[in-house]
Amino acid sequence: MTMSTLSIPPLKHVPELDPGFIPASLWTREFYEKCTTEGGRELKIAVLRPNGVGFVHTETILSATNAESLLLNFRFIERVVKFLLWSCGGTQIVLQDAPDLAQALANDYCEDGKRAFDVDYSRRFFGQTLEISSAPAEQFPTPQPEPDSGAEIGLKGNRIGFDLGGSDRKCAAVIDGEVVFSEEVTWDPYFESDPNYHRDGIIDSIRRAAAHLPKVDAIGGSAAGVYVDSKVRAASLFRGVPDELFADHVENIFFDVASEWNVPIRVVNDGDVTALAGAMSLNEGSVLGLAMGTSAAAGYADSDSRITSWISELAFVPIDFSESAAQDEWSGDIGCSVNYFSQQAVSRLIEPAGLDIDPALGKPEKLVEVQRAMEAGDDRAAAIYRTIGCYLGYAIPQYARFYDVRHLLLLGRVLTGEGGEIIISKAQEVLRDEFPDLAEKITISTPDEKMKRHGQAIAAASLPVLPSA
Repeated sequence: MTMSTLSIPPLKHVPELDPGFIPASLWTREFYEKCTTEGGRELKIAVLRPNGVGFVHTETILSATNAESLLLNFRFIERVVKFLLWSCGGTQIVLQDAPDLAQALANDYCEDGKRAFDVDYSRRFFGQTLEISSAPAEQFPTPQPEPDSGAEIGLKGNRIGFDLGGSDRKCAAVIDGEVVFSEEVTWDPYFESDPNYHRDGIIDSIRRAAAHLPKVDAIGGSAAGVYVDSKVRAASLFRGVPDELFADHVENIFFDVASEWNVPIRVVNDGDVTALAGAMSLNEGSVLGLAMGTSAAAGYADSDSRITSWISELAFVPIDFSESAAQDEWSGDIGCSVNYFSQQAVSRLIEPAGLDIDPALGKPEKLVEVQRAMEAGDDRAAAIYRTIGCYLGYAIPQYARFYDVRHLLLLGRVLTGEGGEIIISKAQEVLRDEFPDLAEKITISTPDEKMKRHGQAIAAASLPVLPSA
C-alpha cells in the first residue's frame, strides 16, 4: 500500500502541468474523515531540543490495528514528523503510547536510514543525534516553554541592522526605528575559504553604519541559513570554509564581530526577519513569509509580532503526497516545497509546458527565459505560473496546520512580473474553492516599496533586547 491508495476526491483545480499532484492538505483531510468514520484516536508528538525547550503537536490517527490502518498511520505520521523537524526543529521526538509507530519511524530516521539527510542536519543544527521514542501518558515529556524572543515593534535606541546575501551585504543605522543611513556593498562569500574574509566584511559594514550614530546600543542581523542562539549552524554563506575551521572561526563569528562594540547582538534566519518586517508593515502578527528564489525560504512572526526559535526551513517540508512526486536532488526526499516554490519548480515545469529553452542553462537563466516568454504573451509560460499557483493554494492549508497564519507574505525572483500575479491569483482561487474558511482568514500579499527599501534593516536592528536601565 502507498499513500496514493487513500482515495481523495477529485481536485477542483488540477495543476495543468502536474496532474498527478496529491496535495498533502487534501490527503490529510480525507485521512481525518477515515478516522471519523472508522474510529480514530489522539496522538501527541513532542519535539524537544537539547536545552529542554520543545513543542507538542497533536494529531488524529486510525485506532484499528489491521495492516492497512497501521501502514496509513505510518505514512501520515512520517510526513508529520518530517514537517516538524524542519519547522520546529529538535533532536528528540516522543510519541505518546505508540511504541510500534515510534520504532518504525526510528528505522527510517537514523544515520543509515531512509531519512539520513534529516538526521544529519538535525545534528548540525543542535549538536546531538536525533532520537525517536514512545512514552506512556504518565511519562510523556512536558517541554519547557520557548524563551521570549525579545524582538518587538518600536524598540528605541541607536541600532545597526544588517542582512548578508550571497552577492551583497546590506547594513543600516537606525535611531528610534528610523533609518538614518543604509548601503549595499558587493561581496562574494560563497567560496571564500578564509573566514577572515567574512568577518572583515561584516565588521566593515557595521563600522560604516556606526559612523552615522552617536553611539551603538545593539546590533541585529539576518542571513540565509540556520542560526541557534545567534550561532551559525548551517549557512550557505560559509560553504567555502573548511569543516576543520568552522567550529573555531565561524560558529561564533557574530559574537566575535560584536565584541568591538561590546553590545548585544542577535542574528537570525533572513526569512524570519522578512516575516517580522511584514508584521511591522502590516501592524499585525501571524505572518508567514515565503521567498520563492533559489530555494524556498521561509520565516514566521507570531500573533504578537515576534519571531520564534523555530527553524522554519520549509524547503524540506512535504506538500505533495504522490508517490511519483518531484524528488529533491539534495535530500533525496519527494514532494518537498523546494521543488514547488522556487527556481527549481520553474525549471522542472519547462519541459511539460513545451517551452523550447536550452536545458544546459542554469536555473536562474531558465527563469529569465520563462519570464521573457511570459512578457511575450506565451501561454506556455503562463501555464508554469498557474501550476505553481495551484500548488500554493493547496500548500497554504498544510502550512496553516502547523503555523497560525493570517498573512502570507510572498517574495523572491519567481514572483517577479506578471507571472507572480498569476501565482497569487490562482492560489487565492484554490483557497476560495477548496478551503473557504481559510480564504476568509488568510491574506496573500507581496512587500510594499517601503518594506523593500528599509523594512528588513529596521526589523533586523530591532532583534536584540537592550539591558534594562
